[in-house]
Amino acid sequence: MATVMKSRSGLDVRILPDCPKAHREILSDDALEFVAMLHQRFAPEVERRLAARAKRLAEIRAGKLPDFLPETRSVRESDWTVAPLPKDLLDRRVEITGPVTRKMIINALNCGADMFMADFEDANAPHWANVIEGQINLRDAVRRRIDFTEPGTGKAYKLAAKTAVLLVRPRGWHLPEKHILIGGKPASAPLVDFGLFFFHNARELIARGTGPYFYLPKMESHLEARLWNDVFCAAQDALGVERGTVKATVLIEHILAAFEMDEILYELREHSAGLNCGRWDYIFSIIKTLGNDPARIMPDRGLVTMTTRPLRSYSLLLIRTCHRRDVHAMGGMAAQIPIRDDADANRAALEKVRADKEREAKDGHDGTWVAHPGLVAIAKEQFDLHMTAPNQIANKRQDVAVTREDLLAVPEGAITEAGMRQNLNVGLLYIEAWLGGNGCVPLYNLMEDAATAEISRTQLWQWVRHKAKRADGIIIDRALVERMLDEEVAKIRAGRKGDTKLLDEAARLLRDGVLPAECPQFLTLPAYDSVIAAGG
Repeated sequence: MATVMKSRSGLDVRILPDCPKAHREILSDDALEFVAMLHQRFAPEVERRLAARAKRLAEIRAGKLPDFLPETRSVRESDWTVAPLPKDLLDRRVEITGPVTRKMIINALNCGADMFMADFEDANAPHWANVIEGQINLRDAVRRRIDFTEPGTGKAYKLAAKTAVLLVRPRGWHLPEKHILIGGKPASAPLVDFGLFFFHNARELIARGTGPYFYLPKMESHLEARLWNDVFCAAQDALGVERGTVKATVLIEHILAAFEMDEILYELREHSAGLNCGRWDYIFSIIKTLGNDPARIMPDRGLVTMTTRPLRSYSLLLIRTCHRRDVHAMGGMAAQIPIRDDADANRAALEKVRADKEREAKDGHDGTWVAHPGLVAIAKEQFDLHMTAPNQIANKRQDVAVTREDLLAVPEGAITEAGMRQNLNVGLLYIEAWLGGNGCVPLYNLMEDAATAEISRTQLWQWVRHKAKRADGIIIDRALVERMLDEEVAKIRAGRKGDTKLLDEAARLLRDGVLPAECPQFLTLPAYDSVIAAGG
């Protein structure tokens, strides 16, 4: 039965699932009023920005390749800096990320990382319980009253005396929250995530000597950053919080945003905490945006590393851009997890992490990401060795010169049967887990999130569209992918007992993401519809 309230503006606000008492503490009338205010003011602009995305994509598919914007040349060429950062955001050398589950929040805050990004986006499957219980968990963490007891073992978890600084990542602009209807329409998911967290925690965080800090995902233009800045101003004004208190780091995880780094920082300059190399989504964005061009076929994803020309160029440009504006340039994710039953494989995995973090620290990044507490020490070791100050913003990297051609270069390498099967298998397993409510999934000694499934299915889509040739000479067409998908489903099913309903739905979603003539922009949109249809 729906919970219904009427906002001061006269809009009906409906919570579609049952709303137990614990949820009602988060979904109070005042909190819903706040979210409704944000939705009413900014949802129309969200729609305009999404329409602008579609228009720009059509232009690219008609042959207009991305470039630095001539109309914002003055922003790139003039001298300006972002507002000064608060003390607890100056040293960010190791950040850990993960979903907003109770145990994860405690472990991440305790693990020795400098920062913890609590993720409502790619690491969180947006089942309603995950969304609202995540808000409950963060409310309790902010007030240091969070604890957890492991069912079965009775092992107890609580916060240590010293914990990481908390940052929160709301969902991207493209995602709706269909469990909340405002004026009869689904609420904007990022406004729900941001609004509920900010309403319940902003003043409490300030009172505790920190502040409301965020990561912003999936942006494609500086006008989307301007929208976030307007949201921050409205939210701070509504709660009587001084403007500039919110600080936000933008993930540069779209090829179009890479051409607008200066402009994004400029739009958020009062609220900016820098930029981050969101490497996995960045690769995904290149394929879905430029993948119609047969000259831009990507090799196996294992070959698309941060040392290739386009990705290294993007990383160096991000460092130079941020440091010129006196703000942090954050490195990317180490997705490896410790391999406890194979010492040799574990050493090899940790060596990959060490080399990646050494490169980032030497290049001038001010910190990096890890996905597992077991990687904090090795990442910290490299940044302690190569970054003796709290950050490297003073290293302006004026030697870096990145061109349009650098960013648009295509990594070299082969397409293999093993690469195809990896994409199919990992895509299936991740989507199945996501449908079941788990957005952060350990697969083959890597911690995967939604970007993994997106890369997997867009690579397959591109190879099918262009009938790419594998290293063994076989042409990749629709029939081949369908046959291999059926084989991978059969392999997974053979090792299971019981219901495979979610696996079957994962196979359908993967097939629908791979085989259309035009690349679907997000797998998570139809997958979310499946979750809603199943009552999630």
